[in-house]
Amino acid sequence: MVFAQEAGQADIGAAARALEAGALVAFPTETVYGLGADAENPAAVAAIYTAKGRPQDHPVIVHVASAAALDHWTTDIPEEARLLAAAFWPGPLTMILKRAPQIPDAVSGGQDTVGIRCPSHPVALRLLQAFKGGQGGLAAPSANKFGHVSPTTAAHVRAEFGDEPLLAAVLEGGQSEVGIESTIVDLSRLATHGPVLLRPGHVSAGQIADVIGRLPAQPDVAAPRASGTLESHYAPRTPVALLDGIELAHAVQRLHASGHRVAVIHYGAVPVVHAATQLPFDPAGYAHGLYAALRSMDETGASLILVEAPPQDDAWLGVNDRLRRAAHGSSGIVERLAGATSQP
Repeated sequence: MVFAQEAGQADIGAAARALEAGALVAFPTETVYGLGADAENPAAVAAIYTAKGRPQDHPVIVHVASAAALDHWTTDIPEEARLLAAAFWPGPLTMILKRAPQIPDAVSGGQDTVGIRCPSHPVALRLLQAFKGGQGGLAAPSANKFGHVSPTTAAHVRAEFGDEPLLAAVLEGGQSEVGIESTIVDLSRLATHGPVLLRPGHVSAGQIADVIGRLPAQPDVAAPRASGTLESHYAPRTPVALLDGIELAHAVQRLHASGHRVAVIHYGAVPVVHAATQLPFDPAGYAHGLYAALRSMDETGASLILVEAPPQDDAWLGVNDRLRRAAHGSSGIVERLAGATSQP
């Protein structure tokens, strides 16, 4: 495996050739690092699923070099899709559209839709422009084992896939600027359901509405499956509990008293703990550092990662979505670890 320290043009050219030969390449985007394969090569896409341990029916997002690629990858393209592409591409917005007939099932989990976006990270764009002369697309979910915390640095990718024989190269691109995955909006059912926000992210529902004149609805039971929307996702190995500031301080005291090491991700003041990371108290800054903080606290040997719950307003929707999924299944864990008895 090749680990490029700086993704120069020679590194990118070699990575593009490896992708054209059916190999996997990890590369930076502005959201998180992706594990890329030729989206029109079913065997290469299958290698992503194998490397990640990803369920076969969980679709991946296709990354393209420009909005011009919409006409190759999708069909029945509504005007709203072109408006959103003009407003937010390159950038952290994925659109779900009807899949063009020649596009393989592998990228869509067997659905008749496909998720597509144009990333803004310069290394990602240079790779897409070099790959098949800018005419191809890269299927690229986050470069981590399925369900784990997404990587925001090349070092995170190496920690996940350091011995993966299917991975030909990891392109260096610094820390991802956004830090959480792209917003996903479904435009495949506009006539019957309007736009639907399947996953919140850096591009807000309000920003989408400003462009297309309609606020996206919440997901419905018939919505297409999309990346990163399972109830348990983005999770470290160590259990995660979300608590407000007062609850967090009490939990630290109880867990310490019962002999547990506690790691904390916070933005306010916290008691003395085994390990702690403070994140900025603004949605963009918090998102930028969240996954690195989860990975760092996961390496401390703590029994539990306590996260000071952010505000619940719309500006924090993407962050709270990721934290909720990371903490899924951990309800009542403080009481269990502290040895508390259940109340009748």
